[in-house]
Amino acid sequence: MPGPARYTRWMTEALSHHREFELSDETATLALGSQVAGKAQVPQIIFLRGDLGAGKTTFSRGFLRGRGHDGSVKSPTYTLVEPYESVPGGPVFHLDLYRLGDGQELAYLGLGDYLSAEGILLIEWPERAEAQLPPATLDITLTPEGSGRKATVRAADPALLEALSD
Repeated sequence: MPGPARYTRWMTEALSHHREFELSDETATLALGSQVAGKAQVPQIIFLRGDLGAGKTTFSRGFLRGRGHDGSVKSPTYTLVEPYESVPGGPVFHLDLYRLGDGQELAYLGLGDYLSAEGILLIEWPERAEAQLPPATLDITLTPEGSGRKATVRAADPALLEALSD
């Protein structure tokens, strides 16, 4: 598969650069998602970490809006994958692995096909199958902080982090 090999050029570097963002409300989470979308190049694998209700799907909604998707954005909690193949700049596949029984199920979900599409994968709950996933090119952890949340964004490329505004 030529597609998955393209992802590996980004993965040879550790995600050694990080930046934290204070997100006061849902609007700020949507805005960060939109900003990341505007800077993310394809192919890209973005891990979204955080407890239930931390804002992973809200971030994804902002990301998809930032890529030009104007339709509804639903959580893939039950479907496991929501494809957005008509998004400008390349397809986006939103995966939620919370209900995944075993990491080996990723093959049945068509992970290889999504990687071959050379788009962007937004993966919620990657820890459920991390051994079966390619390494992330961007890793975002959302945690509660006061009345809002904090986003810790890790990347191999410091330029992406520097391009994001507070």
